[in-house]
Amino acid sequence: MKKLLFVAVAGFALLLITACSANTENSNKAIDQQEAGSEFATSQSPQIIKGPNITLVAKKGTQKLSSGVTVPVWTFNGSAPGPEIRVKKGEKVRVTLKNELPSPVSIHWHGYPVPNKMDGVPGVTQDAVAPGKNFTYSFVADKAGTYWYHSHQDSVNQVDRGLYGAFVVEEPEEKYDRDYTLMLDEWVTDKRQINRQIASMTQGNSQKDNKDSGGMNHMPGMNRNDSDHDRDRMDMGNIDMSGNMMKDNMSMYDLYTINGKSGHSVKPLDVKKGDNVRLRFINAGYLPHDIHIHGHSIRVIATDGQPINNPQAVKNQVIPVAPGERYDVSFIADNPGKWYIEDQGTTKAADGMKTVIDYAGSKTTTDRPNPDSSLPAINFDQYGANAKPTFTLNQKYDVNYTMDLNAGMDNNGMIYTINGKTFPNFDPIKVRRGDRVKVKLVNRDPMNNHPMHLHGHFFQILSKNGKPVTGSPIYKDTLNVKPGETDEVAFLADNPGNWLFHCHDLHHASAGMVTEVNYTDDHSNDVTDPSNDNKSE
Repeated sequence: MKKLLFVAVAGFALLLITACSANTENSNKAIDQQEAGSEFATSQSPQIIKGPNITLVAKKGTQKLSSGVTVPVWTFNGSAPGPEIRVKKGEKVRVTLKNELPSPVSIHWHGYPVPNKMDGVPGVTQDAVAPGKNFTYSFVADKAGTYWYHSHQDSVNQVDRGLYGAFVVEEPEEKYDRDYTLMLDEWVTDKRQINRQIASMTQGNSQKDNKDSGGMNHMPGMNRNDSDHDRDRMDMGNIDMSGNMMKDNMSMYDLYTINGKSGHSVKPLDVKKGDNVRLRFINAGYLPHDIHIHGHSIRVIATDGQPINNPQAVKNQVIPVAPGERYDVSFIADNPGKWYIEDQGTTKAADGMKTVIDYAGSKTTTDRPNPDSSLPAINFDQYGANAKPTFTLNQKYDVNYTMDLNAGMDNNGMIYTINGKTFPNFDPIKVRRGDRVKVKLVNRDPMNNHPMHLHGHFFQILSKNGKPVTGSPIYKDTLNVKPGETDEVAFLADNPGNWLFHCHDLHHASAGMVTEVNYTDDHSNDVTDPSNDNKSE
């Protein structure tokens, strides 16, 4: 389940969901009054740390997400998100993970094609880092762009609790006056679910013992512990009374954040007139968000860290950012005032996913939030200028693989399948070094999105619903496949090892929607210890 919160009593009480005692009522009121006096209170953003040598300490903490809402979090270096790591292109990166948590953890470098042994997937590329132990990740940062890192151990829970952060590889030739990273996420405000999740993350040393984990073959509100049956029934949202499949009930995520803050607690983006501004959007959550940047013409210059050829300026169009995706945007600050950046969703929770572009010297807000679901989304199948692609739709491929995505039920509840199977019972995509691989992604689940993420490689999008991509060649590592859609992608098998290919709604991955790309001519991987507490999803 996603990061879990609880609602402040009477709108003013600030409760700490930890062993710490609560603040006094007067202190709570003073905090609320202080924040109410400033329309856009400046709360601390995640720390930016420069590479190439980094230490990340996984440890417990608490975090104030908005006025009246403080929650327990699992952190890297004391905050959720963890620190934003910035390195220069070409640097050899060394990140030492120190685990001070009561459960094993790992770090996956989402979107970055690290060597296989550095990919951070317990049970596949390494053993999870046990409590009190260290592990050093080492690789050369030779591909500039916007990426992120997160735990891949019991990730549906550990990412939910805050174990993630931004990873930016800077291109020295690129110059911007302002460069901001905005990590999008969702949290739950139910104290009972928080406590249950934390208990599930620490109660057992093996997956088979973790009956209330939110992990494998499990969806939120679908716990297998019979004592929770009555409580869980109202949260199911996945099947109706006749057993028909329904859309995931994600309404439990009732507070949305940017950089770990919500609403007026989100730090404004300071600019001066004439600035060349870059925004890096990263979706660390499990829901898609339609981002609208008010008052400016924008260019989407990269997706998943990969540049878009000659992107055109657009205005009053939303950027659909699915779980795991990243989008880089540039604009010239040529319209003084205070302008919103916000999720155009219509839920109350979406109100918290907003910040402002704040021009120096502006005294009043030029703009007001105006969620409008009628705003069109940028069509990236026809965006940017055509250029010579790496792959074409009808060329010869060494490997062709069809991936049917679907949902169903088994004795434990909801499952999400690839070709009718659930991880670890799967049919891998078998490749050899140098193979050109085409994958057809078919979403036969009539109700749910499946943002599919490939580890260790970038793929090119060839077509959507049979229609070729006609704009800039689009290279990604995460692609949202909507209900009824068919997408074709291609990649070069140029990074030997065993690599996950899975849905990045991690509830779906934990309930089975995972397969692997296996290099049949690579035998260099160390075998992980099956007795360790490895939970790759």
